[in-house]
Amino acid sequence: MPEQPFELSAELQQAVSSFFQRIPFNQVLGIQLGELSPERVVMYLPMKAELIGNFVHGILHGGVIASLLDVAGGAMALIGAFERHQQLPSAERMARLSKLGTIDLRIDYLRPGRGQHFTAQAVLLRSGNKVAVVRSELHADDGTLVAVGTGTYLCG
Repeated sequence: MPEQPFELSAELQQAVSSFFQRIPFNQVLGIQLGELSPERVVMYLPMKAELIGNFVHGILHGGVIASLLDVAGGAMALIGAFERHQQLPSAERMARLSKLGTIDLRIDYLRPGRGQHFTAQAVLLRSGNKVAVVRSELHADDGTLVAVGTGTYLCG
């Protein structure tokens, strides 16, 4: 009998949203959640003066870029882990998911982060029993690809 396709219920969307909104660093950066689905995660970041790394040119700081790609990647890994562990009792699933953390993160900075609004997208490349691999991209408001990242996450 084929498995039912995984759907991110409203309850699970709220759980992922709440998890990431409760992280103070995400609030400091001003990360806004967009789409949360089994296919992809989308997050937004409005530019503000505190996020500038090159004050002469008003360019987004590289650490902010890496952080945003990591947060989007972590959210995607969490959703992938929900799918892999959906058969577990709720308490055991939450205990496993509470261990979510970044193992490795590689960022390729392609162009300067110029703009007033940035969009990060993440897709799951692989979700195993304990580790997930996620690919992320950051685009400026004019569509320019600013950076790409590949993250490996411990997720259970």
